[in-house]
Amino acid sequence: MTQTNNRIFDEFARLMTDAAGVAQGVRREAQNVFRSQMERFVADLDLVKREEFDVVREMASKARVENEQLAARIAELEAKLGLGGDSDPEKPKRTPRKTAVG
Repeated sequence: MTQTNNRIFDEFARLMTDAAGVAQGVRREAQNVFRSQMERFVADLDLVKREEFDVVREMASKARVENEQLAARIAELEAKLGLGGDSDPEKPKRTPRKTAVG
């Protein structure tokens, strides 16, 4: 009778081991499916990667600095030419008068 009990316990232990292996396999498969679904969902959102965002932000920062430098240079040149340097685009520009010769 003890051999029968041992055999039953052995079979039960083997069954539990197999069930645990199957459960781990199911868990791995569920993780893979979930991961692939999330990757597809994120790809559909058309999000920007952090590295790309940082590069564009740096480019924009450099462009802003260059724009400010060019605006200062234009103001300086306008001051030298006596154009006044009004930055209002709605205000009409002064044009030099043409004089008739002869």
